[in-house]
This record gives sequence, structure tokens and C-alpha cells, in this order.
Amino acid sequence: MARTAVSYTALTPNGHTTDVAGTTIDATLVTNGVVINDVDPERTVLRVANTATGAKNVIVRTGSGTQSWMAGQGDLTVSVGANTGKEFVGPFTSARFQQKGSKLYVDFETGFTGTLTVFKLPRAY
Repeated sequence: MARTAVSYTALTPNGHTTDVAGTTIDATLVTNGVVINDVDPERTVLRVANTATGAKNVIVRTGSGTQSWMAGQGDLTVSVGANTGKEFVGPFTSARFQQKGSKLYVDFETGFTGTLTVFKLPRAY
């Protein structure tokens, strides 16, 4: 099955960003994974919240293709604590994580429930 596309929430420079609920991590996201299209890895941060009764892993997949010359370092796996545990993951090195076509792939351990929010860091002015 195709990965589920998740959009960015842009952070506002010199201002504020109202918190958002995020995308619900359900059985479909756990089975198929997530894709972030038109990704800017160095400006991408994930907020992952876990509502499962045990700690679960979120996995950022290593990239493919010639642009991912650091892919040999492998996937990034982060444990998210049980019962409302939250982790901020990223920003990322494009040479390690960017997929062909400017995409980032994120997967979840079986049984993961909670939310995923994809933030885009602003450029400094």
C-alpha cells in the first residue's frame, strides 16, 4: 500500500505558532508508513506522541539514490515512552535520509498509537 502523505506545520519566525493536534497514528500509518513530500530535511522536525501502554519506536528511514551518500549509517530509530510520551526527532541530514524525489519516509513499530506532527523550521532572517 502507498504511504500516507503528511503535511508540514510551519513554525512562524519572530512570532508564534498555535499548537496543532497532529496526524493520528492508526493501523494504516503503522502498516503503510508516512511520506513527507517536498521535504527539506535540515528544516524538518517531527513531534511524535505515544499513547500506547508500552514504549514504541518511530523509525526515520535511510535515503536511497546518489544524493544519500551517508545512507550507510542506517535508519534512525527513536524510542517514544509509554502513555503520552513525546519525542522531538530531527532535524535531519539530507545526505542520509532524503529519498529520491525529495521525500522523507517515517515508519512506526507495530502497536504504536498517538500522533505525529511535522514541523518546518523557518529560515533565519
